[in-house]
Amino acid sequence: MMRHYHSLEEVSTQNAWLTVGVFDGVHRGHQRIIQKLVHDAHTQAEPAVVLTFFPHPATVLSGHEIKCLTTPDERADHLINLGVDHVITQRFTRDLSTATAHEYMTQLKQSLGLKHLLIGYDFALGKGREGNAARLTEIGKELDYTVEVVDALSDESGVISSTEIRKLVATGNVAEAAKLLGYQYSMSGVVIRGAGRGRTINFPTANVDYSKQKAAPSNGIYACWAHLGEEKFMAATNIGFNPTFTPERQDPSLEAYLLDFDRDIYGQSLRLEFVARIRDELKFNSVEALIEKIYDDVDRTRELLA
Repeated sequence: MMRHYHSLEEVSTQNAWLTVGVFDGVHRGHQRIIQKLVHDAHTQAEPAVVLTFFPHPATVLSGHEIKCLTTPDERADHLINLGVDHVITQRFTRDLSTATAHEYMTQLKQSLGLKHLLIGYDFALGKGREGNAARLTEIGKELDYTVEVVDALSDESGVISSTEIRKLVATGNVAEAAKLLGYQYSMSGVVIRGAGRGRTINFPTANVDYSKQKAAPSNGIYACWAHLGEEKFMAATNIGFNPTFTPERQDPSLEAYLLDFDRDIYGQSLRLEFVARIRDELKFNSVEALIEKIYDDVDRTRELLA
């Protein structure tokens, strides 16, 4: 049964309980809204629907690309795992940004049979962000839907936000990012062939072809959990330019050395959960010095994941 849609036209539902937003990362603050939506909708035997956008609206409006914490499919998986019945990822365009709040809410009423709208405390939609809680409530009286506002979720560092989590990931603070997300930050992709240097020094790595739309942790070595299908392995993971061998590289590579593992997994999908940062990426003067440091990284990975 299809539950992730890529346009409003694909969905057919009535009496939808809906929330709208980017929900990048589906962090703990988002989860609070989603869990309330699902609980309240299902109590009324109505469908819980989430409408989200891709690319990030700020990317379209500013022209500056925002690397996301989750791809559309990853985001949909998180939302469905929280009990959402339908996830709609609508393509965000400049044309869409010019629609008034009334025009857009009319479309949602027609497409989803909108019954109840749940929004965050600072939510706004429509041209010039004119569709705030007060305006959406006003439109709701005309179109026959109700509006409910949920307060922001805060912790000791303040309001939990995707922007703050992106900053943490970008600086390699994956442990702190996980506290705000409510789960370990991850990157995934198909294992592709690399230069094969790791095998020559008895540390064969899996080169992961990750989505370049994703926010990548800063260059360095990390202790990760590697998920291969239903199996789970410890992994010492390097993200960066491999300066000892390829200082001219432009895009960072993602390579994982899976501990206690010796299989050919080319073409298979691998997901890496970032648990802790071990060190910066370094350039070594000799292969022997590199090997010695890798042994240290492997020992540290075992300690951190034990």
